[in-house]
Amino acid sequence: MFCPECGSTDKEMVGDVCIDCFLKEFQMIDIPKRIEVQICSHCNSKLEEGKWSDEFIPEDEIIYRALERNIEIADEVENEIINLEIDQIKGTIADCYVEVVGEVRGTQIDETHDCEVKILKTVCPTCSKIQSGYYETVVQFRADSREIKAEEYAKADEIVERTLLKQSKSDKLAYCPQIAKLKEGYDYYIGSFKSGHKVAEALSEEFGGIIKESPRLISEDKSTGKGLYRVWISLRIPEFEIDDFISFEDKILQVTGIGKSSVVGIDITTSKKHNIPMKNMENIRLVKKSEDIETTTVISKSPQFLQILDPIDYSALDLNMKGEYDELNVGQEVKLIRIDNNVYLLI
Repeated sequence: MFCPECGSTDKEMVGDVCIDCFLKEFQMIDIPKRIEVQICSHCNSKLEEGKWSDEFIPEDEIIYRALERNIEIADEVENEIINLEIDQIKGTIADCYVEVVGEVRGTQIDETHDCEVKILKTVCPTCSKIQSGYYETVVQFRADSREIKAEEYAKADEIVERTLLKQSKSDKLAYCPQIAKLKEGYDYYIGSFKSGHKVAEALSEEFGGIIKESPRLISEDKSTGKGLYRVWISLRIPEFEIDDFISFEDKILQVTGIGKSSVVGIDITTSKKHNIPMKNMENIRLVKKSEDIETTTVISKSPQFLQILDPIDYSALDLNMKGEYDELNVGQEVKLIRIDNNVYLLI
């Protein structure tokens, strides 16, 4: 056979031409003359292979990665060595060249390609959401049958800020674009559902209460046909507070602790400690506030009775003697609470 390009009859043939003519036209790699790379001008994340990456990468490395991703090596090439070089960077354009050394059918060849990498400054989807005040969750901070105190609002604000700061290490949408200060409580608008749920849990850890979630359909994703939802997370903290008096299962307890999962109280008649699961909060009744605690004086003691002064009309009140009264002395000040026409001494 002879080569139709050069007429040679004594060389290895590759298809219809000889090896020399084949290598003369052969390209080991294919790379575009111009490559564009999108980088978010706000957070410096990069669009790579259709996905935005938050990984911090120096500009030179971004350019090298763009070159690597766009190189296509021909199947016939073996033992290739590719050298990437940035010749110069002018503004957002990098002039580069790619040098390749490899073997094709036993022959070592090398070639060089010029390439231009342009960095396009844009806004990633997440930063676009942040700029628009986007939110996925509303955390509603409420209280049962009472107004929330100023110091409770201040504590809640601190918890929300601290929780979002911690979440921001792994969630770019861990932010609060708006706080709606309503008569019934605060609404915290949170960028992502994940961080919104963390905020609600952190508030519950501090204040107790019941968390309820209510998703609402707001629109439909035209590309997928799936519904887009926002979630309202309601935290309703108890009507009672620390040191208040509650009734539960025929027991009168003074509240000593309120947590995410339970209410802790001391039985004012037996001094026993009780834990009430938070799921039973609807069965807990506030009977007296801590502000209703009165101060009085022990006026006498006997084996059967402890006599105290009624702070309302200064009459004598006789209480059945109990072991915990043994250490009390005549003239000593003591605390009491009146509940359902009964007087309880607080020791």
